[in-house]
Amino acid sequence: MKRFDRIYLVSQSPRRRELLKQIGVTAEVLLLRSAPGRPEDVDETPFPEEDPLQYAQRIAVAKAEAGWRRMTERGLPRRPMLGADTTVTLEGEIFGKPADRDDAAAILRRLSGRRHRVITSVAMTYEERTELRTSVSEVEFRPLGDADIRRYVASGEPMDKAGAYGIQGRAAAFIANLSGSYTGVMGLPLFETAQLLDHFKVRFNE
Repeated sequence: MKRFDRIYLVSQSPRRRELLKQIGVTAEVLLLRSAPGRPEDVDETPFPEEDPLQYAQRIAVAKAEAGWRRMTERGLPRRPMLGADTTVTLEGEIFGKPADRDDAAAILRRLSGRRHRVITSVAMTYEERTELRTSVSEVEFRPLGDADIRRYVASGEPMDKAGAYGIQGRAAAFIANLSGSYTGVMGLPLFETAQLLDHFKVRFNE
């Protein structure tokens, strides 16, 4: 396999782009179809009784493979395609991005004073080959009062994040303990991602 100077990233998350840049990887964003009223490239609805780990892995692979199909349809230069999914889970329940502020507040009340898991799966596709890596972390929140939750939701920070919080933002003050990958909780575990990049012969910039 030839070496690549850059990859495609199937994600709208600025945090994932920043993390790739941090380790010297150039990524071009490739957006999937998700417009209302049109078929989505990846349906992120969990299957009934689907295990959160299986869900995160399935969605990460689906994003990478859907991105590859879009790339070939558009006639873009062929480069490795990176897809990722971050899932926050407590007692088997999957918490995605909140639907609205009330939903964000409800999720934060569920996480308050408890330990939950953050699963981030990363998949890379090139031609017929797809590889997957997964990071599982445990995060413990301190007890949150109504004022804590109200202020945080009012900041707008929870609205585009799985589990309604961002570890790299104001919610850092909520976290009493973290066991696992800080960057995995952010949305892209760099240890596992670097393994994939190396396997697919992606160059790291000096």
